[in-house]
Amino acid sequence: MRDPYLYEDVPVLRNLLGIKTQELLDEAEADYVVYRLKDLVTHPLPGDYHTDHFLNMHQQIFQDIFDWAGCPRTIAIYKEEDVLGGQSVEYSDPFDIVTDIHHVLKNMREKDWNLMDTAELANQFCESLAALWKIHPFREGNTRTTVTFCCQFIDEQGRHINRKLFEDNAGYVRTALVAYNAYFADGSDFRKKEYLYKIVYDAFKNN
Repeated sequence: MRDPYLYEDVPVLRNLLGIKTQELLDEAEADYVVYRLKDLVTHPLPGDYHTDHFLNMHQQIFQDIFDWAGCPRTIAIYKEEDVLGGQSVEYSDPFDIVTDIHHVLKNMREKDWNLMDTAELANQFCESLAALWKIHPFREGNTRTTVTFCCQFIDEQGRHINRKLFEDNAGYVRTALVAYNAYFADGSDFRKKEYLYKIVYDAFKNN
């Protein structure tokens, strides 16, 4: 099945800039996204941390690049991961995305964040962050959106986190999220939670 998000003549995501080479798109995307992310630090996105708020976060970050920014993907996705020996994390089915986001965010909002010590705070933040990321609601931009959204949420709970640590170690964070979610429908479980926990714990200790 052809990926409807790609141009018909080149394997590059359709974009508002009309760019058809991956290298140029990556450069342009980085420039626009960095600007939007910096703006979100000083001007948090208003909302109640329900599903629409999360979708709006993606729209805010990627509005300059994709006309589908803020819209859940309509196709299944499979991403080969070196850390999983070429396997992909089992992301949510397109038909389940909205329901899955609803359940994860409901659970996140109901936690007693202010009663937790730093170790438990880091543990519970990892659980919520990883569960929301595993849904992978968008065709592109899931890690940046999920991390930004969860950091804004926890800041608003009065439990401040060092976002720069995530920004400066973006590759590590994504690999850690993959390792955290390395369990599969057939019962196989290769999860390594300690990598994500380490950087999250450090981000709370050094905020």
